[in-house]
Amino acid sequence: MELKYILESLLFSAQKPVSVKELRDLLSATATADESSDFAKSLKKTKDEDVTAALEQLAADHEAAARSYRLVSVAGSWQFVTQPEFSPWLRSLVGVKARPSRLSQAALETLAIIAYRQPVTRAEVEQVRGVNVDGTMQTILERGLVEQSGRAEVVGRPSLYSTTPLFLEYFGLRALDDLPAADELRRIPVEKPPAPVTADPGLATAAPQELKLEETPAAAPIETAEAAPEPEPEVPPAESPAGEPAK
Repeated sequence: MELKYILESLLFSAQKPVSVKELRDLLSATATADESSDFAKSLKKTKDEDVTAALEQLAADHEAAARSYRLVSVAGSWQFVTQPEFSPWLRSLVGVKARPSRLSQAALETLAIIAYRQPVTRAEVEQVRGVNVDGTMQTILERGLVEQSGRAEVVGRPSLYSTTPLFLEYFGLRALDDLPAADELRRIPVEKPPAPVTADPGLATAAPQELKLEETPAAAPIETAEAAPEPEPEVPPAESPAGEPAK
């Protein structure tokens, strides 16, 4: 009898994912309850590393056998799951369960910031995203993907936020170490969106504030001819009282 087959029987009968610590505690409890079995006693002090190694070997065995199910580790716990290609028949058997709505793009971006920079404050998340995240934070908190994990040692002692085990389960991760490296994310090619089909290629593409009006030369002042002085009216000579011209 090998350790991996004992673990296989436990996981096959379990109704939920089982962690390495829980499996080790079961081995220890069995050794205490069944003192007549020397083999059970030998497993009483099995180390976590040995349990993990046996589980990984068991997972490799099932993968090589190409069965309809496989052994996986999600959020630090192990369980048997069916292969995705058999989902149509399983839905007919158990029905379709109502699943929560998908996360929005804003929620995914906020989760990514928290996952890579945790523990992090709300203000730090907003600084990275450049927008207010009150509504988004409320959504992921209610979904149990993020939790308050302490308080920052700064003025006001704002709350610190970290991801939860449900976050790992939601994305199918064994641990946070399985998150893509930041360098890998930078290497993902980003395609630029095509130009609008109604755009006129002759139109300017610069921003309005960068556009300048062409300066036209100032018009030369119009020269006008000086008006000739009007002739003074002739004043008739004064007449003498007798009607004779004055001398």
